Amino acid sequence: MNPVAKALIITGIVIVIIGLLWQVGGRFLHLGKLPGDIVIEKENFRFYFPLATCILLSVLLSLIFYLVRLFK
Repeated sequence: MNPVAKALIITGIVIVIIGLLWQVGGRFLHLGKLPGDIVIEKENFRFYFPLATCILLSVLLSLIFYLVRLFK
């Protein structure tokens, strides 16, 4: 099989799985509202930076890419 086609198929499957987890897991996983996310609220201003969520997603994506590379 063509390596580009194989990469596109795997990428598509990963995107579908992430979409399903996002849809179903959104009820159970409160991404964006974790205890490390920074929220500063003033009268006319709201600053929000999801630090813990970014770190969690980075670790998960690194693990996924490592596993894809491992089984390639």
